[in-house]
Order: sequence, then C-alpha cells, then structure tokens
Amino acid sequence: MSAIEILAVIGIIGYVIFRQVQGEPLRGKRTMLLPAILTVVGLVNLHGSAGAHVTGTDVACIVVGTAGSAAIGLAFGAIMRLESRGGYLWAQLPLRGLWLWAALAGWRVLVMLLASGLHAHIAASTATLLLSLGVNRLAQAAVVVVRATAMGVPFAPEKDGKVLMGETFKRGLGARFGDGSDDDRRGFDRHGSQGTGGSQGYARHGDVGGFGDGYDEHARRRDARRTHRARR
Repeated sequence: MSAIEILAVIGIIGYVIFRQVQGEPLRGKRTMLLPAILTVVGLVNLHGSAGAHVTGTDVACIVVGTAGSAAIGLAFGAIMRLESRGGYLWAQLPLRGLWLWAALAGWRVLVMLLASGLHAHIAASTATLLLSLGVNRLAQAAVVVVRATAMGVPFAPEKDGKVLMGETFKRGLGARFGDGSDDDRRGFDRHGSQGTGGSQGYARHGDVGGFGDGYDEHARRRDARRTHRARR
C-alpha cells in the first residue's frame, strides 16, 4: 500500500470511531454492505500486491490474522449499545469499547511481526490492512443484526425511505405479537419497509412498523430498562 492508502485507512478508522462513540441511527446498508465492499477491496488490493508467488506461510498468517480480527469484531458487536429511538435502531459504542480498537491495532502489529519473522512478506505487508478492517466490521455487523432481530427493532430507513431487511423484522414481529392482521402488515410497509416516507412514519408513530400503541408501550419500558442497566 502507498502512503496515501495508509493515510486513507487511518482516516476511515478515525471516522468510524468518532461515529461509534458519538452514537447514531444504524442504516442497514452502512452497517452491512459497506464492510462487505471494504473486504472485497481488501482482497483485490491483496491480490494485486501479491506478485508472482504466495507461500503457504503467507496464507496461514493471513488466515490467522483475519480470524483474530473477526473475533474482535464479534466482541464489538456484543458490547455495542443498541436501543430503539423513534422506532428504529440506534447504536453507540461505550468508551470501554476503545480498548477493542487498541486490541485490533495490537493484533495487527503482532501478526505482521510474526509474518515478518517467518519470511511471509505478503502477510507482513500493509496490504492486509483493508482486508482485516473489512472482516472486523463484517463480524460486528453479524452480531448487530442478530441482536436487532431479537429485539424486533428495524434498521433506520435509508434515504429513499426503505428499510434494509424490513421483511425480516416484519415477520419477526408478527411471530412475537400473534402475526397481526393485514392492516398491521400494510402499516409496516407504509411506515418502514416499502414506503417512500419511512423515516417520517417511524418518527410520527413511534412504533415499529405500525404495530400499534401496545408494542410502543412495551418497547418504551424495555428500552428504559436497558438504558438504566447500561448507566449502572
């Protein structure tokens, strides 16, 4: 990687840390698709810098390095504060989560030193940084999706008003609350999954997909308990 590319990676990491600590509504595309794109770019970049020969030691070090990055990503997803705000998913990384960023940086340095000592020059190069970061973000996204689905709180609407995986959350809520009527399903489509005014629908009704005040009250009480536990 060139110096400009390394600076770009550092800038991306700094931006991600700032957004995480500040807290923000989570949109599905930013949470899942961007890490996937970053991982693909990392693979392409790694292939381009590999040259004519990749040794088995290179492959082993890269696999070990990405596995460790993924494990740290799972920890990110586990400690992330998730709650419903305005009826959609909101997340914040607690300050103790900054230790995970330190662990990720330390792990990358350790793997690169180990690879250098084993003469695995490709694995020891900075070309692995984007791949490592992408895998880390993908692992975090996997845990966040599972937790959000269990909570029954959909991703925030995209700019076009649609919700990524809106149908998944609709089915999950239908199973939890008795698989509501067609009106309930149309309400979800209108205010979350398919309509063009998804974000306004969430803010206006304060519930998830138009399932009504009963769920709204239930969600408020649950969110209050979670917030109280997080502050303790």
